[in-house]
Amino acid sequence: MDPQGPLLIEGPVEIVRDDGTIARSDRFTVAICTCRRSRTYPWCDTSHRRRERTAPPPDDRNP
Repeated sequence: MDPQGPLLIEGPVEIVRDDGTIARSDRFTVAICTCRRSRTYPWCDTSHRRRERTAPPPDDRNP
């Protein structure tokens, strides 16, 4: 288990949240968020991945 990534488990899955509500997924493999950054918590939306900035294209006007 990677603390910076999801926990993959075989579905279907039911998760009881802290407030007592139940989150359900009928997928064959379910990614459970372990970092709590997901906007779709308890399901992983890959928010744990680092975002890398790409360099801007070179400015052809200045030789």
